[in-house]
Amino acid sequence: MLAAAISEATTPQVGLGTISALILFIIGTMWIGALANKAMRKTSFMKGFFLGNRGLGAWALALTATVQSGGTFMGFPSIVYSHGWVVALWISSYMVVPITGFGVLGKRMAHLSRRTGAITIPDLFRARFASPTLGLIASLLILFYMSFMMVAQFKAGAVVMKLAWPGSGNLALSDDSPDFLLTGPRIAGLGKEQVPAAVIEKLQPLESAGFATDRSLRDALALHLSDSELQTYGRTIIEAARQTDWLFLMGLAVFTITVVAYTLLGGFLAAVWTDLFQSVMMLIGVIALVYLSLNQVGGLEQATRMAIENTSSDYAFGPGYDRLGQREFLPIGLAFSFFFVWVFSGMGSPAGMVRIMASKSTATIRRSIYLLATYNLFIYLPLIVICICGRALIPALGDKSDEIIPQMALLTTQGLPGGSFIAGLILAAPFGAVMATVSSYLVVIASGLVRDVYQRFINPEASQHDLRRLSHVVMVLVGAVAVLANLRPVAYLQAIVVFSGTGAAATFCVPAIMLAFWRRATVPGVIASMAAGAGTMLLSYVAGFLLPPDIQPLIGPNTSFRPYFLLGLDPLMWGLAMSLLAGIVVSLLTTPPDAAVISKLFDAEPDIDSAPRSETVHV
Repeated sequence: MLAAAISEATTPQVGLGTISALILFIIGTMWIGALANKAMRKTSFMKGFFLGNRGLGAWALALTATVQSGGTFMGFPSIVYSHGWVVALWISSYMVVPITGFGVLGKRMAHLSRRTGAITIPDLFRARFASPTLGLIASLLILFYMSFMMVAQFKAGAVVMKLAWPGSGNLALSDDSPDFLLTGPRIAGLGKEQVPAAVIEKLQPLESAGFATDRSLRDALALHLSDSELQTYGRTIIEAARQTDWLFLMGLAVFTITVVAYTLLGGFLAAVWTDLFQSVMMLIGVIALVYLSLNQVGGLEQATRMAIENTSSDYAFGPGYDRLGQREFLPIGLAFSFFFVWVFSGMGSPAGMVRIMASKSTATIRRSIYLLATYNLFIYLPLIVICICGRALIPALGDKSDEIIPQMALLTTQGLPGGSFIAGLILAAPFGAVMATVSSYLVVIASGLVRDVYQRFINPEASQHDLRRLSHVVMVLVGAVAVLANLRPVAYLQAIVVFSGTGAAATFCVPAIMLAFWRRATVPGVIASMAAGAGTMLLSYVAGFLLPPDIQPLIGPNTSFRPYFLLGLDPLMWGLAMSLLAGIVVSLLTTPPDAAVISKLFDAEPDIDSAPRSETVHV
């Protein structure tokens, strides 16, 4: 049988064409960053570097307001591969994200940002409510959520570069790959570290066993060594088992230098233009891979039947397949929740809000809705098909299911003319997705620290030169911190992506709607709304970490970084509810905002697409 033959085959090796394709992709990205640098110099640094001169057209707005990331090509495919067709329901609302995000908030936020001259999201909150304190709180919360996403994305970019190294044959994308491994040679080498032969003999049962932390390895050692042996030689053994992944570190360095360099060159425009280029590469890579996958397996029906043979009939139905038969991936309550999760995550994304503020006109926003909805359709549905084919062709990935996209890229291009190069072009899709996310977040984080903290509170008279230099320093420092955090890579990439997205949504969705549409909203009300949403999300994740597993519902992805699903619903539902309740109640109990200020922002609103008109009204 085809699947059996493939499962027994040797892991495809990576050829020179793969790394060559990624190098060309990197060169193209740097060239675009240089072009953006020239365009940015036509206006003031702050407006050009952080908002791109408010000149985004429909295509640029649509294809750079996507939130594709490392999770799109690693975490999400892992979930499809593991649980089956029900994940199509899990992701279905993503197709209407632009309709809600752009359609509900787009026009009003674009108008208000122009009226107030706001450059960043905290700028907009500060100007709308005349409150520097509110602007600072918004800045700190945005930095908090984006820091989580940034660290995870640097890991994903480094992993893709590691994968592309010629002849590596190593597709270790799994979040659960061990940090400590007692191989035979390492155990034998302990003799040189003055570890007695009797102790080394006791370690033989642990040969090739992997451990995620030094604590788990120490616990395993305690079962085989005496207390005195563990006390004397434990640290030596643990250090010998510690893994140093040089290919990962090299990939991390290449990725960091590339993404920080082109973002430094052109700021917001570099992020936008390279995102547009990378979005096109993502689309090409996904469409090519879905064609190759279906051709390899013999059609979608055949792929589904083979996948069911390799799992069970649950693979084609809800709540989804679980290999242990204990967990329901997507029961009704969670399915209902996730239709809102992706919609509000898109609406509440600070990076997405900034892109709306940078749009050229209202007509641009309307056109971008159709473009982005179509684009999402052509990214996520093909990824589902690819992973169903992957389950048919490569049935036994087990805990390394987030290897499925690169595995399929290498497998389906074998034997094709220039197959290694084609595989590299396909792998440019996840690499581009990660770079797009990181470049956008670098701009938002730098703008938050430079514009919303330094210029507003520390040095209001800072020159353009000082702001430019500080922005560059901040971006370099952010990149350095992300590198340091990934010297021991973070785990559970997709779980971190979901936490960052849903946390930001619970914190900013309701306040953004209050900002845009509710005249009676007050500063205390908005602060209470942010605090209630953020607090509910953090509390749910703390509960998920602290509560014993036997009292938590066995639903959703199987990771240790997970929230507590109260009543079977995603915590975002509770976060939005608490944010809405707190915002309304506190606003109604506090002093209304100044009517004159509100009138300037809400009344006699001119069309941003038209030239200035006379205030005279003729009856």
